Amino acid sequence: MAFDAAFLDELRNRTPLASLIGRRNKLVRSGRNWKTCCPFHGEKTPSFYVYDDHFHCFGCGAHGDAISFVMQSDGRSFPEAVEQLAAEAGLEVPKQDPRSEARAREVKSLGDVLSLVQASYRRRLFLPEGREGLAYLRGRGLSDATIERFGLGWSGDGRHLVEELRAHDVTPEMLVQAGILRVDDRGQPKGELFFNRVTFPIRDRRGKLISFGARTLGDGQPKYLNGPETALFSKRRTLYNLDLAREAVHKGAELVVVEGYMDVIALDQAGFGGAVAPLGTALGEEQLDLLWRMTPSPILCLDGDAAGARAALRVCEVALSLLSPERTLRFCRLDPKDDPDSLIRTRGVAAMKEALSGATSLATELFGLMTGGMVDPGPDQRAALREKLVALSKLIPDRALASEYRSTFLDMFFARFRRGGGSKKPFQKKGAPLPLSTQAPGEMRHIEQGSVERLNILTAMLLRYPDILPEVEQAYSSLALPVDLDRIRSALLDWSCQDEDLTEENCHRWIEAHGLTDIVAAVTESPMPREVGLGKDRDEVLKIDVVESWWHFYGLVNFRNFEREVANDIQATIMQVYSGGGGGDSSFPESLLARMRVLEALRRGEDVEEEG
Repeated sequence: MAFDAAFLDELRNRTPLASLIGRRNKLVRSGRNWKTCCPFHGEKTPSFYVYDDHFHCFGCGAHGDAISFVMQSDGRSFPEAVEQLAAEAGLEVPKQDPRSEARAREVKSLGDVLSLVQASYRRRLFLPEGREGLAYLRGRGLSDATIERFGLGWSGDGRHLVEELRAHDVTPEMLVQAGILRVDDRGQPKGELFFNRVTFPIRDRRGKLISFGARTLGDGQPKYLNGPETALFSKRRTLYNLDLAREAVHKGAELVVVEGYMDVIALDQAGFGGAVAPLGTALGEEQLDLLWRMTPSPILCLDGDAAGARAALRVCEVALSLLSPERTLRFCRLDPKDDPDSLIRTRGVAAMKEALSGATSLATELFGLMTGGMVDPGPDQRAALREKLVALSKLIPDRALASEYRSTFLDMFFARFRRGGGSKKPFQKKGAPLPLSTQAPGEMRHIEQGSVERLNILTAMLLRYPDILPEVEQAYSSLALPVDLDRIRSALLDWSCQDEDLTEENCHRWIEAHGLTDIVAAVTESPMPREVGLGKDRDEVLKIDVVESWWHFYGLVNFRNFEREVANDIQATIMQVYSGGGGGDSSFPESLLARMRVLEALRRGEDVEEEG
């Protein structure tokens, strides 16, 4: 029973070999690949290696792909193995009829047609008519060996290919099906798609020719042109230079995704053999899967301009729903004036190597993209940003990994936007002391030493009554704290984003899981401000006694900021009422009234410690 070759290739692409073999055998990492004890012969030392598209046992010599693994391990015939894998991959096995057999012959013939076209393009590059194209390639610094390695060519003026290939029984209709000729409105052959262009053959992962890309040397548009979708070629399912890059990555090269043909070729010539590029489309799920089959952590090397940032953001958002502990992305962002080709030509291989060595994680890249241009965002912007970051982490299907990303995002958020934590240094009057968290031992003023106990009380109240966190979170985030209190704050703010009730019991469980029990024990020895809630309803306690007590201690250690924040909120509420945005309610919200009462009490003469 014969199967369409294109269907079998699609089946293999949709069947991750490591996942298939890992169902029955415990796989362990071996560099970029996997290994285990051979399932086909008894052994104590693993010699069975699993690559992205095949397996090989160095003990017994067993070798094959996903289909042959099922055949050998389950004793199934080839058709039975194909049907089993197709069902698992959600593919429908094509029925065997004369039409499918004819299509298989067509695919083979299209490959033959493309090979003849490639031979013509290659020959033309070294004829007088290809002089301009050859000069362009050499002017870009490509050696003759590189031109040969990548099969670069010249399409000619677009008027002779049909006649040239007619001697090989190639018809215009076949050239249309291969994506070489254009068609008119009636679907009739119209003319060559590539003319007066340098040509770049596009191959699949096995090195078979499937289409072409081309670059014009004049002012024509588009500058770069890819062949159309055909029975052989699908832009979203392949990458330029996939075959050569796979070979290089297997030998230890970094897998690097760049934006264009010339970037790939320049990197390869400079010794970075694992370079690939998308074919005129943004990276999609299927292309990311191709990358992860080769390595768990490919590098995306994008231009540093606005277009590069947009491309990076699109890739991040697509990748989040596909991440797992075994596969992620790294990002290498170049200066806006550079791309890999220009960087290598102007500053050399060492500069490119340095740029790749500085590749950042997906989390760091995404946070930078989301906060780009933010210098001093207001509370509404910070709240929206934090909500977006948490929402992005929830796109990750693996719950443990999603939790780690959420924690990382929030750590970066609070480190950047907490007072004194961002790249923009807060204004300090000349001679003013450093914040508590940055002063050297022995440099604290007496008044600040007294405030540490009050900061302990603030923290202890949140540990005991964590459901007030949402109401005081913004102010709590802005405080400068000693190291231990800062660690507790980071844990509390991270926990408050989890999908669970903000109860004292859940809080203590979180603290224990993060190894902070001893630190918290020292903090909670601080006396509570007073017994709160005697004879009162729990909700009333939280709204009045606990919240007001918290704001009281916040005002004591941070009075000037507290006074300014309350004044700003009063003004904002008044403006909202007068502008008609208050929904007809002219009263202040209870949360603001509580802070106003605390502020008035502090102004009446209770102990106040001013910052600075």
